[in-house]
Amino acid sequence: MIYTFNGSELNAYFGLSTDYARERDQLTKEQGLIHILWNQSNQASTVFVDNTPIVLQPNQLTTSTYLQKVAFEKGSSPIAAFSFNREFYCINTHDHEVSCNGIIFFGTQSIPIITLRDDEIDKFEMLYRVFVDEFTTRDNIQGEMLQMLLKRLIIKITRLAKTQLITKELDNNQIEIVRKFNVLVETHFKTKKQVADYADMLFKSPKTLSNLFAKFNQKSPLSIIHERIVLEAKRQLLYTDKTTKEIAHELGFDEVSSFHKLFKKVTSMAPQRFKHEAKNTAIGKNEQLVGKS
Repeated sequence: MIYTFNGSELNAYFGLSTDYARERDQLTKEQGLIHILWNQSNQASTVFVDNTPIVLQPNQLTTSTYLQKVAFEKGSSPIAAFSFNREFYCINTHDHEVSCNGIIFFGTQSIPIITLRDDEIDKFEMLYRVFVDEFTTRDNIQGEMLQMLLKRLIIKITRLAKTQLITKELDNNQIEIVRKFNVLVETHFKTKKQVADYADMLFKSPKTLSNLFAKFNQKSPLSIIHERIVLEAKRQLLYTDKTTKEIAHELGFDEVSSFHKLFKKVTSMAPQRFKHEAKNTAIGKNEQLVGKS
């Protein structure tokens, strides 16, 4: 079942789907959606985010942004989805850890998987029921109430993410630097490709950033920048008819050879080979997947 709220003044949209894999076609008219996906079933379910399979165990959550392509295995277990656009939640929200640029959306380089502890499941299910009740209450303050509930949900997930996904060696200020770095890379990766560029914007030295990320995980800041560039290149190769030369120029490369070199460094294959292999793999996969957004 799908519950929706539409705010006509700002074109705001917020929807709750009880089985997103099967119901998402009804939402295809909505663009630029951010999703919180929750496996409420008692079986594991596979979600494909940018062609990367993510196995969600029962009572695990993940997120995807308007930049990502999402698909599901045919016949997968029901997954609940909270789907909203920036006009609904982000229009009056500053850049902080529970915003649309927050930790659960841009706080880590990998796709986040958050597990609900046993003592959290009842709390989340209760909040879910409050959402359903509010979606069926039509009055002048419905939008404000749904925004408050969504913020509460994001805060609860963010707290779990900080515990489960981010090393305890980092303090809140360091976590904030990591998050801001990821947001800046997401915003500027086409034009800024050096760690020093981002260090300047964060008022830090490149060495400080490198040391922080060494503590945070195994990826260096430069690797994160390169992987973000290549991820966009992969999306363009898979979902558009643009040539390699067009993609290279769109991603800020004056020389196609430089783009080829970086792509091969990250993926161990040339762009055209990646596209060919991905397309061939998709021929067998498409029969098992439903809907991409």
